[in-house]
Amino acid sequence: MSMKNRGGEQISRSVVVVSHKWTLFLCVASFSAGLFFTNRIWIMPEAKGVTRTTSVEAERLKLVSEGCDPKFERVNRVPTEIFEDVSKTQHAMQTLDKTITNLEMELAAAKAEQESIINGSPTSEATVKRKYFMVIGVNTAFSSRKRRDSVRATWMPQGEKRRKLELEKGIVARFVIGHSATLGGILDRAIEAEDRKHGDLLRLDHVEGYLELSAKTKKYFATAVSLWDAEYYVKVDDDVHVNIATLGETLARHRKKPRVYIGCMKSGPVLSQRGVRYHEPEFWKFGETGNKYFRHATGQLYAISKDLASYISVNQHVLHKFANEDVSLGSWFIGLDVKHIDDRRLCCGTPPDCEWKAQAGNICVASFDWSCSGICRSVDRIKEVHRRCGEGEDAVWKATF
Repeated sequence: MSMKNRGGEQISRSVVVVSHKWTLFLCVASFSAGLFFTNRIWIMPEAKGVTRTTSVEAERLKLVSEGCDPKFERVNRVPTEIFEDVSKTQHAMQTLDKTITNLEMELAAAKAEQESIINGSPTSEATVKRKYFMVIGVNTAFSSRKRRDSVRATWMPQGEKRRKLELEKGIVARFVIGHSATLGGILDRAIEAEDRKHGDLLRLDHVEGYLELSAKTKKYFATAVSLWDAEYYVKVDDDVHVNIATLGETLARHRKKPRVYIGCMKSGPVLSQRGVRYHEPEFWKFGETGNKYFRHATGQLYAISKDLASYISVNQHVLHKFANEDVSLGSWFIGLDVKHIDDRRLCCGTPPDCEWKAQAGNICVASFDWSCSGICRSVDRIKEVHRRCGEGEDAVWKATF
C-alpha cells in the first residue's frame, strides 16, 4: 500500500491484515482473562459472624437513621422494659427530691435553733426542746400601745393564764415588734418597759416602718422558728379579734398535711397608679395593666406549717419583697408543693356578721372590717366584738388539739 507525503513523494508501507475470526477470538479471550484476574484480586474472605451490607440495605439503614424509612415498623424497637425502668427511675428521682426538700427544711430549723443558742437568745433549755402546737405573732408598732392593751383586755390571756396556755395547750402568743431607727432611743426604752411589765413582746432585729412589713414578716417567721418548735406559726394584726380555741381546732384538722398555707385566699388587682393605697411599684412584673395578683392569703390573719416557716428562715436572704407583705408571703410559696387552704372563717366581718354565725354554731376564727383592713376604731370597738362574737372564756381550756 502506497501513500503520499506533503512533498508529493510516495511512501511504501506494509500492512498486516488479520481476519475477522481471529479478531473476535482475541476480544473474547481478553475479556475472560480480565474477569478472572479481577475476581482473584478483589474477592476477600468474609469473617465469620460479620454480615456484608448490600447497597440496598445501606440505603435503608440511612433512611432509618434519618427517620424516613417507609417500613419503619420492621426495625427492632426498644423493649418496653427499658421504658418502664426509665419511668421508675424518674419517679424515684422525684421522691428523692421531695425527701431532700423535707430534710433541708428540718436542717433549717435545727440550724436556726443552734444559732439562737450560740447567739445567746433568751430561751431556756426547756423552751428549745419543748414541742408547741402554735405560735401566734401579733404584728404591732410603736404607736399602737392602746391597741395592744385592748387585745390584752379581750382575747389574749395575760399573766399566769398566758403561761398556763403555753404549758398545757402548747400555744404561744406574743406581740411582734422590732426596734426604732435610733437604737436605744425613747421608743425602744418605752417598749422595754412595757415588756418588763407584761412579758408578752417578741423583739426582732428589724427596723420598724410600714414600708418594711415584708422584711418584718420574714424576720418574724425566722425568729419564731428558732425560739419555738411548733407545728404552726400564725401572723395576725393588732386590730383583729381572734378566737384562739377555734383557731387551734381549725389548724388541728390539717396537721397531717405537709406544707400548709391557711388563710382567706384572694386575688386583688395590681395597682399601678402612684399615690393610691396598696400601690405596687413593681406592677410591670405582673403583666399587662389591670392584671390581678396570684392567689394569696389576706394579711389580717394567716397561718403556715413549720416546714414552710423553716423554708422562709433558711432562704430569707434571697426571698424577694414586694410592697405588700401578704403578696410577698404568697410569692415565696410559688413553685413549691404547698397546700393552699381557703377558710372564710378567718375573715369574718364584725357584728352583726360574726354574731349571726356564732348563733348558728359556726364561730369565726377572726373578725374585722374589710373597709379598714382591721376593726374600725379597734381600741373602742374590740370589746364589743369580743362580747358578741367571742367563743367564751373557758373555750380554750376545754378544747383539745
